[in-house]
Amino acid sequence: MAKKKTTNKTKAKKRFSAPKFLNDERTKFLFGITFSLLTIYIGLAFVSFFFTGGADQSKLDIKWLELITDSKVRVENWTGKTGAYISNLFINKGFGIASFSFLYLLVVVSLRFWSVKIQSLRKTILYTLLFSIWFSVLMSFFFVKSTSHSFLFLGGVHGFFISEWLISLIGNVGTLFLIVLSLLTLITFAFQNSVTVIKKFFSKKPKTTSTDNEEIIENKPVDNSAEEEIDSFNTIIEEQVLENPELILGTEGYPTNEIILNEEVPVVEEAKSDTDTDDLELKIETVKISEESVSIKHTPMEDFDPTLDLSNYKYPTLDLLEDHHLHNSEVSKEELESNKIKIVDTLRNYKIEITQIKATIGPTVTLYEIVPAPGVRISKIKNLEDDIALSLAALGIRIIAPIPGRGTIGIEVPNRTPEIVSMKNIIASKKFQESKYALPVAMGKTISNETYTLDLAKMPHLLVAGATGQGKSVGLNAIITSLLYKKHPSQLKFVLIDPKKVELNIYSTIEKHFLAKLPEEEEAIITDIHKVIATLNSLCVEMDARYDLLKKAHARNIIEYNKKFVTRKLNPENGHRYLPYIVVIIDEFADLIMTAGKEVETPIARIAQLARAIGIHMIIATQRPSTNIITGVIKANFPARIAFKVASMIDSRTILDSPGANQLIGRGDMLISVGSDLVRVQCAFVDTPEVEMLTEYIQKQQAYPTALMLPEFVAETSENTADIDLQKRDALFEEAARLVVGSQQGSTSAIQRRFSIGYNRAGRIVDQLEAAGIVGPFEGSKARQVLVQDEYSLEKLLSDVLQ
Repeated sequence: MAKKKTTNKTKAKKRFSAPKFLNDERTKFLFGITFSLLTIYIGLAFVSFFFTGGADQSKLDIKWLELITDSKVRVENWTGKTGAYISNLFINKGFGIASFSFLYLLVVVSLRFWSVKIQSLRKTILYTLLFSIWFSVLMSFFFVKSTSHSFLFLGGVHGFFISEWLISLIGNVGTLFLIVLSLLTLITFAFQNSVTVIKKFFSKKPKTTSTDNEEIIENKPVDNSAEEEIDSFNTIIEEQVLENPELILGTEGYPTNEIILNEEVPVVEEAKSDTDTDDLELKIETVKISEESVSIKHTPMEDFDPTLDLSNYKYPTLDLLEDHHLHNSEVSKEELESNKIKIVDTLRNYKIEITQIKATIGPTVTLYEIVPAPGVRISKIKNLEDDIALSLAALGIRIIAPIPGRGTIGIEVPNRTPEIVSMKNIIASKKFQESKYALPVAMGKTISNETYTLDLAKMPHLLVAGATGQGKSVGLNAIITSLLYKKHPSQLKFVLIDPKKVELNIYSTIEKHFLAKLPEEEEAIITDIHKVIATLNSLCVEMDARYDLLKKAHARNIIEYNKKFVTRKLNPENGHRYLPYIVVIIDEFADLIMTAGKEVETPIARIAQLARAIGIHMIIATQRPSTNIITGVIKANFPARIAFKVASMIDSRTILDSPGANQLIGRGDMLISVGSDLVRVQCAFVDTPEVEMLTEYIQKQQAYPTALMLPEFVAETSENTADIDLQKRDALFEEAARLVVGSQQGSTSAIQRRFSIGYNRAGRIVDQLEAAGIVGPFEGSKARQVLVQDEYSLEKLLSDVLQ
């Protein structure tokens, strides 16, 4: 309860750190109107000063308080005494005509209140001030006073004094050189690619031709030589663009977050190999693992940039997450020594001697590694699992006999006060930030306090299971959160299926950024069972379409395909497009299986078997890990599994094919099986308010017009085609027939893509092709058989059909 109170206080401080009225749309509207009118007012005052400044000069010499209080004092400036005073202060006493640049600053501020960002506010202030200083000095250097208006200082008093001081210091020539140098410096830092453009402009030389070529050109007609000169010029321009794509595309910066994490990981040295319990010391040495701060780096893509539509998208910052690590407690040395004595005494009661013991303290459990004396059978220690648990009075004792690759036997003992692994620390860790994974997932920390990360793209699908209330939903949130921190909306889309209707609904606000759904669906979070079936089959259609694209591009996987597309080796006019990763998350798989059975299992199995290469990955979670839910087909296609605490050993074997999950202690304690490795990890904790802040941060940014639309799916049926009237055939019937015979593929989705039509119309065309005897009947997930082998036979058949 104390932790919850502290957390609420922390949230309250964050919420009241800035006045709420500043985020009110009404306040922003009023401020926008105010700054817009202020910009116009000051602009009129500046312009009027050039015409009325001479007449108002004598009246502006009095004190400001006297000027505004004496109503008898009248000025000629169009904006009154205030405008006359401001314009005289900025133009004559300030920066001269360079003061007009401050109007641009006011325009930028005004647009900010209208939610229009044309430039960074910091950069605008900095470069406006630097330009005003430079331009005022320039004007004062060439013009002390205006030739037509003796009252007007074109460079202002500021520029006059600096110019005079520079001339006395380095002379007229030196001052001129300094003005030119400062201009180049300002341009160089204000425009990112200025140096590259200048270098290319001066270094690129036109290609010279040989003497023989010159003689040949002289003998050609005048018109042809003129065309060759134009072609030569175009060639040079094309070479410059190919060598320097940044001249066109530019670069895009990303926000950085720097957090220093110094984590202390207790590591225990090998103890003395004396059989006496008192002499068998458990020495603990603290080693600092410095997970250094790493800037969140996102390298912009060259050539085609998929992030260009949302080029101003900002990745989530670390301050959106809370540091739960602050409330953690450490394992005392007394606790370690007490557990060591009890383990040694229990083993000695059964005449088992050990020669070494060492401990590694994790966030949830401590691993005691022992080396038994020669001649001791490992199975004998393994059978004492319950006895050791009884002596330690601890829940969830787990014995690893032996630890792979270590030559020791491991005894995992829960800590009296488990620590909370903060998602913020995991996201900020060097291991996660420098990860080169395609789909990096940060799960938590291992027993040795190392950040545990996975690549979902290589897994390639994940099965998550565990009893109710053991951390399964938090684990799914950790997976989604880590992906949101690393991927741009153009690179990743989620398909969220939530039969319980409440677990994943929190992500509905980022629909237009990161979600995918069926066309004409109102809700992006799929809860209806019939829509789930349609969505899964739609993903199968998308999978087939992506494989066709890979086939045309001669690419083996999505990475090779996207690389070719980015480098513009694939033509979008041929149907090619940039392919984002699609992550399908099913929160309660058991409910779907019990309701729909094979209708759900079949497309899931098909996607799991084939979709790895084209970037569609699945995560299914269930709280009922029984054999009728997690069938052999599912287990065979989901090699990566995560098991939270379960009720029985049978459930653990169902998930992991081995016991152990029934001995976990809950609250995020989990076993992760990837390949042959089985790792115990404490899941990173991310609370619901943190997820809300994260999704709200993304929602407020510019988004796509809609969510990613999946292909429309209409189930094909094997109805009797005798009722189909070929005299009322579709206008695309003949072209579709030639396409099917030419490619020898009777696919509805192929017709849909080729002619850019809806799935319903493409399905009717296929039915007409079946009625005409061009393709065979519907055969489930297989493509229809093409019954006509060549175009000559097709033309003959069409002539008979059309009669």
